[in-house]
Amino acid sequence: MRLSTLFGRTLREAPSEADQRGHQLALRAGLVRQVQAGSFALLPLGMRVLRRIEAIMHHELAAIGAQEFRTPIIQAQTAWEKSGRLESYGPLMLRLADHGERPLIVAPTHEEAVAELAAREVASYRQMPQIVYQIHTKYRDETRAKGGLMRMREFTMLDAYSLDSSAAGLDASYELLAGAFERIFTRCGVRFGAVDADAGEMGGSEPREYMAHSASGEDVLAICTDCGYAANIEVAEADYTADTAQGEQAMEEIATPHTATIADLAALLGIPASATAKAVFFDTPERGLVFAVIRGDLEVNELKLRRAAGVSALRPASAEQIAAAGAVAGYASPVGLGVASELGSAGVLVVADASVAGQAALVAGANRAGYHLRGVRYGRDWQATLVADIASVREGDACPRCGEPLACVRGVEIGHIFKLGTRFASALGALFLDADGSEKPIVMGSYGIGLERLLQIIIEQHSDERGIIWPYEVAPFQVHLVRLGKGEEARAEAEAIYRELQARGTQVLYDDRDESAGVKFNDADLIGIPLRVVVSERLLAAGQVEVKARDGAARTLARGDLYALL
Repeated sequence: MRLSTLFGRTLREAPSEADQRGHQLALRAGLVRQVQAGSFALLPLGMRVLRRIEAIMHHELAAIGAQEFRTPIIQAQTAWEKSGRLESYGPLMLRLADHGERPLIVAPTHEEAVAELAAREVASYRQMPQIVYQIHTKYRDETRAKGGLMRMREFTMLDAYSLDSSAAGLDASYELLAGAFERIFTRCGVRFGAVDADAGEMGGSEPREYMAHSASGEDVLAICTDCGYAANIEVAEADYTADTAQGEQAMEEIATPHTATIADLAALLGIPASATAKAVFFDTPERGLVFAVIRGDLEVNELKLRRAAGVSALRPASAEQIAAAGAVAGYASPVGLGVASELGSAGVLVVADASVAGQAALVAGANRAGYHLRGVRYGRDWQATLVADIASVREGDACPRCGEPLACVRGVEIGHIFKLGTRFASALGALFLDADGSEKPIVMGSYGIGLERLLQIIIEQHSDERGIIWPYEVAPFQVHLVRLGKGEEARAEAEAIYRELQARGTQVLYDDRDESAGVKFNDADLIGIPLRVVVSERLLAAGQVEVKARDGAARTLARGDLYALL
């Protein structure tokens, strides 16, 4: 490819709206251009990188026996109604109708389509296991598309699906895909880790995210460098058993005027916040008031609480709701309240964090202004509807596996894998005959990688102040040939080298423009092709060319030694 004819151009400065390094360099190097919010055009350089990434994916998936297929992006709503995800996906799903007013959706993911296909194509346990995949366009109507290629509305995704006859078969397929994903990321040059995650709308079990290390990442990860534990902060756990309050005491009421906050209470009594129980009230669409009880130095993780209570949303409870439950805001506890014995039964729904249920003596509210209870013990003095982990993990909390301090770091999700089980197959009639003659639902798994965000994270992790430093396997070209000067001898020699490299199968970007050396070298550093070869009148006079790795020093070598080096 001649740079003079390349569609797209480099930019000296990134547009002001680009605030992440990878996004800035993708724009400046001429890989992408924003068309509208959340929508980008891939220019030829960007497409070449994407195709290199796709080639790695095809190779690694073929190695585990996966088969490529394709499903439509425009789908009927009926399958989504059957799976229960039509409404739960909410505004992220773009909806439309055809000329016959039949309701359609633009698919944000393809589990329903795969389950419907499996219902038609897989009839017996003998046809499984199967792994199918596609590299295809997705659309999610993000309300806040941001971060360049990190959160797009229209994007390319590798989505793979496993079909098995048993849970044990799913386990094996899951590990096969996990290994393939890890090899894909490694070959792309990405520094990453696998972490425990939330299943979200996908459901199923053992959701695992692949997170790339990124200072600008939108996700926070809790990691233990001692034992390797890693989890998204949304689901991360910690061990709070070592942070115990004082030993068991009789419960007694004490006057605590003007202590409506944990900080005020701890200061008045001269105790750490960890020796108190904090009350947090929420209103929910499904269950009304939810009363969360957690250790005073911790914060409620709302995602964990929603999952534990089985509700779709949380919002602050009103003063009227709190009073109707018999509690007093600022001085509340479950002591003396009519607590529901189980989800759905009469009474106040109380969810206790494990940090308070496991401590012998805490200071909690007395449910009257200006008073607290000292020596409160779970099980003796109060009960909860359920006990669950609802705490937000902090930097320095004890690892749940080994007890060492956790670190909180930022990252970007580049892949996600799920064990779906039989949810989608059962809903959409994807059944098979097992060896014993019984009819059973197919056991499914779902596995995905976002290609554009992978491209941006590669740039972020492999760049310096001058531009991109492409890992060899994903670079748009292998060699950047630069001709300096306008003399006929340099021009003829550069053309000869260009043709010879192409004949040898080397992918070459040839800068044949009549620009200054400074402009050409700046563009070469910005675009970031692994090896630069320079031809000039001065070098030719000595029978040499200059060779420079993008992240190394320049050196000269004899013209005839160039091909041996390459």
